[in-house]
Amino acid sequence: MAIPEFIREVRATAGTQLLFLPGVSAVVFDGEGRVLLARRADNGKWSIIGGIPEPGEQPAEAAMREVLEETGVECVVERVVLVQTLEPIQYPNGDVCQFMDISLRCRAMAGEARVNDDESLEVGWFDLDALPELPEPALFRIKQAMSGGTDAPTWFEPMTQV
Repeated sequence: MAIPEFIREVRATAGTQLLFLPGVSAVVFDGEGRVLLARRADNGKWSIIGGIPEPGEQPAEAAMREVLEETGVECVVERVVLVQTLEPIQYPNGDVCQFMDISLRCRAMAGEARVNDDESLEVGWFDLDALPELPEPALFRIKQAMSGGTDAPTWFEPMTQV
């Protein structure tokens, strides 16, 4: 994942300490019901498309921008799939981040799926019964995006007992 400039500026004074950041992920379907995936350059694993909103950018705008930047596909957001705080991640450079992820179900409108930046090694459309190996969070997001079509309720992590 490319580091946005505003985070580089924060890191200049905060060092590698934990940053709690917004994130968006897009589960993009085409007209044939296939899902758009990218094989990430940083770890070589397949995943749904995601990124960090710029300051002032709305989550839907950020998701559409990330999909276009990374894959060359133009999409529209149909609904919020889930909102979830993810486990902290430590990157090879020592930076630690924890993301509040907003996952969105999207529909492809135009463009050919292709590697469109340096964040991906491969990009492609996959039938749901022929997905490559994916991390569990990506599989869960795809499952939630498929359930209930465009009218399904948003999924939230159940609250723990107090």
